[in-house]
Amino acid sequence: MQEVISTNKLAAFRANLASTTLAFPDDKVNAAFDFLNTSDFPTTKHENWKYTRLARIANLRFDQTDVAKIDSSLRICAESLQFIFHNGNLIQQPENLPSGLMVKSIQDCSAEELSNVSTELNTFETMNLAYASNGLFIHVAAKTNLEQVIEIIHYTTGNEFVALRNVIKTNALSKAEIVMNYLSLNESNSLLNVVTDVEVGEGTYLILHKIQAEEGTNFHVSKVNSKQDKDSNFTLHTTTLNGNFVRNEVNVAVNGQNCETNLYGTYILNGTQHVDNYTIIDHKVAHCLSNELYKGVIDDKATAVFNGKVFVRKDAQKINAFQSNANVLMSDDATVNSKPELEIYADDVKCSHGSTTGQLDEEAVFYLRARGISEKSARNLVVSAFVNDALEKTENEEILAYIYSLVKERFGWEF
Repeated sequence: MQEVISTNKLAAFRANLASTTLAFPDDKVNAAFDFLNTSDFPTTKHENWKYTRLARIANLRFDQTDVAKIDSSLRICAESLQFIFHNGNLIQQPENLPSGLMVKSIQDCSAEELSNVSTELNTFETMNLAYASNGLFIHVAAKTNLEQVIEIIHYTTGNEFVALRNVIKTNALSKAEIVMNYLSLNESNSLLNVVTDVEVGEGTYLILHKIQAEEGTNFHVSKVNSKQDKDSNFTLHTTTLNGNFVRNEVNVAVNGQNCETNLYGTYILNGTQHVDNYTIIDHKVAHCLSNELYKGVIDDKATAVFNGKVFVRKDAQKINAFQSNANVLMSDDATVNSKPELEIYADDVKCSHGSTTGQLDEEAVFYLRARGISEKSARNLVVSAFVNDALEKTENEEILAYIYSLVKERFGWEF
């Protein structure tokens, strides 16, 4: 489709981007370009972006010329099935996959396989549909219990715009665990735009980890769209430790009864970082449980945003939904905007939400110093204990050890 480029900031941003060659349905791609051609970047007047200004992204320009080599030796889980991307190019994958698992580049997918991708008309998700160059299609067959973790590493280098689309389908009574690890090898103005569409089948147990540790000048915008069938269990862990600008969106549609949904997030920020977590859990039917726990530590002039929404529809009785956001400000210049929300239309439910923001517990620091611990070590211990409440929800010991190593390397904290 021929693009009509106007003079707004979004048009200037898109001027040198290459349109997608993936087999998305033509009507969806055309609708995406129609939307983009008549839109600009959202402003703080848009409710979903009330606390996040996009000027830093709107002013980015890309040369798409990086040819840096990367180190492909990193592995989080010793026996994982590892897929490595460099600036959107799949450069390494396993030679053999276990029975019941099919993984391929989304470049090799048919229009039928991509027919159900999400097409919500918002700037970054629509841009992903219009410009995605690669990603993975993961299919777990019914009654398949994957013992090996699927590990996906994304490296960005240079001054690149990279749009990736992942599709994950787990069929009935299956079990899988997937890690998506985002890294960069140099400081640049790269922007990674990732959308992951997830279908959690009946009776399926799926755990998804997102670890964001790109360099402090990189930009990252991602969204997970998840649909849960009955009797399923979906858990998403999001750990943000670095990056100039990070926006994490999660939209979970709980479509079947007796589902459990768990969203856990940890963000540790310093400098002038900005991290925005925007989540939706939509309970559409009865007899379901959701837990949401996000914890953040914000230092220097960094800014954090948490906006979590839980919907309980009219016929969704017997819902238990719990949402909590807690933050510690380490400096007078650090900022948090927290907005937990419940929207309930049923009358037989048990739901709660809460948000706390405060300074470091000086009494706990004093207690540790009285026992011979230095002030710096005491503060590190108190802060690490605070965020560990969310981190330790990661039950995979290898993944948790890797996260601990990243925190120690960047902040010097011990767990």
